[in-house]
Amino acid sequence: MSVTGSIKIFSGNANRALAEEICGHLQCDLGKASTDRFSDGEFNFQIGENVRGADVFIVQPTCPPTDRNLMELLIMMDTFVRASAERVTAVIPYFGYARSDKKDRPRVPIAAKLVANLITKAGAQRVLTVDLHASQIQGFFDIPVDHLYAAPIVVDYFKNNPIENLIVVAPDTGGAERARAYAKRLDAGLALCDKRRERANEADVMNIVGDVSGKNCLIVDDMCDTGGTICKVAAALHEAGANEVRAVFTHAVLSGSAIEKIERSHLKSVIVTNTIPLVERSNNKIVVLSVAPLLASAIRSIHDETSVSSLFI
Repeated sequence: MSVTGSIKIFSGNANRALAEEICGHLQCDLGKASTDRFSDGEFNFQIGENVRGADVFIVQPTCPPTDRNLMELLIMMDTFVRASAERVTAVIPYFGYARSDKKDRPRVPIAAKLVANLITKAGAQRVLTVDLHASQIQGFFDIPVDHLYAAPIVVDYFKNNPIENLIVVAPDTGGAERARAYAKRLDAGLALCDKRRERANEADVMNIVGDVSGKNCLIVDDMCDTGGTICKVAAALHEAGANEVRAVFTHAVLSGSAIEKIERSHLKSVIVTNTIPLVERSNNKIVVLSVAPLLASAIRSIHDETSVSSLFI
């Protein structure tokens, strides 16, 4: 779809700072809009400028409070469609409900598919996202999805801050492919953690597959919610003789007491990105990298109808 109108970036309330940073890289102003709420909590959105024929990008991760931010995204998209924008792209750095991507138990929903349907029905003609929890979610959409990866940003960080005797660790068998990709690009070894619960009501047993003794470990995952698993993996690596243990994950959900768990854990540092805002929840162990340059490049390529394949690496 060729779009003749200009790029216009808008943001809800989920991560306005990221949207403003993206605008900085694109050398444009953030679109004018009212993102207030009525006294009963309903989202009161109004566009403050003409968007007829424009190529609109709405930056809105569906991070906690997930339902609130998702509803904002849906209402904003509907508004831009009714205001005659030529194309509406939902820029969702963090895609909520991604863990509900299949029926792995009886009588449970596939919420990721439902959310994909809602986004499409609300008027999105394209989706731009980062590090989906499950890659097959791309297939839940009947519109184009540009699925970017934070790996280039993280790899650049470690190339500028090299760690000797490094080994990359997958926190579970499902994350082995992601960890292998990082290990290859960082020229590091690879290990994984096999988590098992031998009997009900007993703690998980963490079996480390691979030799981590005397090595500096980097646990790699796409997200961290409660922090329980990543801290247990760090403890298991410490017990297995690892020297220093670090972790990297794209989406810092960090719900509940996750920050406190990380602070008390064997983790030396945790590297995350700003797909989710970390307002006043950070500590000295957490390093935040920005995905704004990555998203800005993708937005420019989408608008110019040029390839974004180089950003998928």
